[in-house]
Amino acid sequence: MSVIYQLPSGWLLDHLSFINKINYQLHQHHEPCCNENETITSIHSGSLQVDSLSSFRPTATFTASDSTKLENEDGGNSNIPIQKYVFRSELFDITKPYITSSGFEDCQRNNEKQEETSVIRKKRKRCVAFNQGELDAMEYHSKIRMLILDGSSQLIQGGLKSGFLCPLSENRNNCREHITLPLDTCNLSELCEMAKDWSVLYEKELQTLQLMGADISVAQQDLFSRIVENNSSFTKIITFMGQKYLLPPKSSFLLSDISCMQPLLNYRKKYDVIVIDPPWQNKSVKRSNRYSYLSPVQIKQIPVPELAASDCLVITWVTNRQKHLRFVKEELYPFWSVEVVAEWHWVKITCSGEFVFPLDSLHKKPYEVLILGRIQGKTALSLRNTNEEVLPIPDHKLIVSVPCILHSHKPPLAEVLKDYIKPDGEYLELFARNLQPGWTSWGNEVLKFQHVDYFIAVESKS
Repeated sequence: MSVIYQLPSGWLLDHLSFINKINYQLHQHHEPCCNENETITSIHSGSLQVDSLSSFRPTATFTASDSTKLENEDGGNSNIPIQKYVFRSELFDITKPYITSSGFEDCQRNNEKQEETSVIRKKRKRCVAFNQGELDAMEYHSKIRMLILDGSSQLIQGGLKSGFLCPLSENRNNCREHITLPLDTCNLSELCEMAKDWSVLYEKELQTLQLMGADISVAQQDLFSRIVENNSSFTKIITFMGQKYLLPPKSSFLLSDISCMQPLLNYRKKYDVIVIDPPWQNKSVKRSNRYSYLSPVQIKQIPVPELAASDCLVITWVTNRQKHLRFVKEELYPFWSVEVVAEWHWVKITCSGEFVFPLDSLHKKPYEVLILGRIQGKTALSLRNTNEEVLPIPDHKLIVSVPCILHSHKPPLAEVLKDYIKPDGEYLELFARNLQPGWTSWGNEVLKFQHVDYFIAVESKS
């Protein structure tokens, strides 16, 4: 279970455990046969090889089929080799706060000295002058501070008692080994930008690309022009621009940017839960050029109302900038006909239970915000099972977890939401960077954290 400890205030999550409980098992099938109408350039055992784009030939329905299809795919065949993968645990090895309390105090003292010097030099009347955004952030923090502190402390104590969180000795704390990250993968977002010029890909409504047991070669444009599904009970591997990515069972995705979302609309699914992690604009993003951000106008154009089922639960990740929080609550959600129902917080801690940043830091907070809302004014679909009862969304909850060191690898919400959503619903994540079983994922980096370099092959059996 990825939920380590649960209290009325919220949950202590094990993000790594959630990833590794996914059935990342690769079955090495025999070489497949394919339907006569399918375009095949090569066949590879155990992986889907995506060829480079040589021509623009829109394809019809593509369904991989195997003439020696397994009779019991769910149970597996004991004669078929299985390769299992687990996520690299060192990517969650956060043993020390990013800024310690003592370091935070030193920083404050240095800032005060610089400000005093600046005041003397410029003959300013006030030592410290906060802009309106900073004042708004301080006011917001003062309102939620005790909720964060008290709720987190109780959950952290539960984690320490269970052994999931462990106090670190000074020796180990001071001798943390350097973590070597996997090599950079191909730039998926740049490829999506290039695909914009391939307008022919989006002129026709193409059917879903299904990976049904055979692993075969397809033209590169298929990954940009349609939803890709792994409907099997086992993991698939696709090789894309020389890089390998793991596709978990019962998952689907669309690799594209915001200008090319039509295949997702053509999918004709209505979702009961939509989780959104927009690329918010901020100063650090501008400086680092880490990823392209969207303006508020662009975010409003995301077709959430067209994708949402009646009473859909919409969850948006928001940074701590009050400008973004106000935009979601006062402009974005009303524009989408979404009513705000709750405000939750993700609190980031170390493996020993400390906040990753001082709680009262003026620059970085150890928490992020989730705004939850419900779609309003849509007629319920007759095919939906309206007899299923779910609990009302609590006004406030905490999700406490050790964050991944990979940028913007958010904790999973599936288990903490299970009491508040339909168990057999349709679920969608927008701006996703990884895949989940039972979810459709969309984004221009949707396969990023599925790269095989982030995983370790731990066993092979027959």
